[in-house]
Order: sequence, then structure tokens, then C-alpha cells
Amino acid sequence: QVQLVESGGGLVQAGGSLRLSCAASGRTFGSYTGWFRQAPGKEREFVAGFSWAAVSTYYADFVKGRFTISRDNAKITMYLQMNSLKPEDTAVYYCAARRSGTHSYKPEEYNYWGQGTQVTVSS
Repeated sequence: QVQLVESGGGLVQAGGSLRLSCAASGRTFGSYTGWFRQAPGKEREFVAGFSWAAVSTYYADFVKGRFTISRDNAKITMYLQMNSLKPEDTAVYYCAARRSGTHSYKPEEYNYWGQGTQVTVSS
């Protein structure tokens, strides 16, 4: 079993930055991990992800050039650096992991989820 705990959310003005962290406990992080977000009244959507066995990363088009996903293997922690934040980035952000090592943008294909952390961007 994998437990995921996010931290780092908060309130920031438009144009500001935040860094989210996702720490894993249990056996392992899983083969593929990613960040999702869900705004009120909207479906959960993929933000960024990577495979722990590969160097490839994936980003949703709406965050390319602004967000960067990274990891610390020793700490078994994943990060999401968010720059140039916009009010439309306001959402609850979740980290997730799946046993398969292949990329997926579908939340239903992830096996483990954190509790989420709120990010609010004011205009």
C-alpha cells in the first residue's frame, strides 16, 4: 500500500509561485506518478507526471512553460513548482500514483491518491 501526502498549497497573487510536495510512505511510490487538479464544478484533470524508471515527463498544455515536476529519489518525494500562477489555476491539487509505468492522463487509471492541497490564486 502507498500513502501519499501533499503539502505546500496556499493563497498567492496572480503571477506568483508555489511549490507543492508529495511525500510517499509505504512500499514504494508506484511506477508512474502525477499531479492532478480539480476546480469547483469541474472534472479532475491531469497536470503533470513522470515515470520513475524513465526520464520522460508529461505536462498538460495549459501548464507548459509555467509548471515543473521533479522528484527526490532519496526522500521519495515529488514536487510541482508552479510559476506565473493565474486565477484559473485555482483548484485542489492532488498527487497520484499508479502501478503501471506508462503515462496516463486519466484519473481512473491511478491506484493511489493523496488527500489534496488547496491552491488559490487571487487576481
